[in-house]
Amino acid sequence: MDTADLTRAIAAATSVAASLDLPADDAVILHDSNRLTLRLTPCDVLARVAPGGQAAQFEVDLAQRLAEAGCPVGTVAPRVGPRAYPRDGFAVTLWTYYEPVTTHVPPADYAKALGRLHTGMREVAVVSPRFTDRIAEAQEVIADPDRSPELAGADRVFLSSTLEGVRRRIEDRGAAEQLLHGEPHPGNVLSTADGPLFIDLETCCRGPVEFDLAHVAEAVCEHYPDVDRDLLDECRQLVLAMVAAWRWDRDDRFPNGRRFGEELLRLLRGGPPWPTLDAVTRQVGGR
Repeated sequence: MDTADLTRAIAAATSVAASLDLPADDAVILHDSNRLTLRLTPCDVLARVAPGGQAAQFEVDLAQRLAEAGCPVGTVAPRVGPRAYPRDGFAVTLWTYYEPVTTHVPPADYAKALGRLHTGMREVAVVSPRFTDRIAEAQEVIADPDRSPELAGADRVFLSSTLEGVRRRIEDRGAAEQLLHGEPHPGNVLSTADGPLFIDLETCCRGPVEFDLAHVAEAVCEHYPDVDRDLLDECRQLVLAMVAAWRWDRDDRFPNGRRFGEELLRLLRGGPPWPTLDAVTRQVGGR
């Protein structure tokens, strides 16, 4: 967020906390991108602040249902209601803060937790977008020069054809689909005393499990059972192309976003084997 929005977002979070009798004398920024994540103290609550916040209530409701189904997910702060709080153009949600146990989750534990999440998600009936809806969102960015003014014409055509082609190939496979996290990359999994927990559920969608696996390290995929490797490769290319499109959005606030977008275009033009999104992120120095 820019400085003005950041100040307003922090004020919105602390104001909501105060209205719920949660002392929030300090707000530590944990992540600042298109959405702001704060640790409020001394109440020790995690606040997420999103502009507009259309998906905020969906995320809260889904987290509640998944937790009830035994899924390894972060939960809403127990001292507040399971709802999104509108404040000054933002939607504020309040979550349990988990003290990190380690800096990363071992691949075997990561895969086991993701498998548990997928198992639980098959038991939860919710209306959600399909993974193709997320592709459409990326296509809208690159189709509109006003939304992606810095994207060169040749790159615009290349990304558009890549997204359409890989979408068609994945759909033609006819793989089984289910509810997915949507972006279970390392930035969205916490190492806690309760084991790995997944957060940021606003990107949930329906699709093949390989779509989720395309967001994680190869070492995690090696521990996940019954992976369709050919489909996983297709999904990795798809995810790289989608993320590349989003990084060229005029309103994108992802750290190192432009550099990330340029590197993804270079890799996509280079062809397979496709790197994992996790590997690209660590190389560029994003999340």
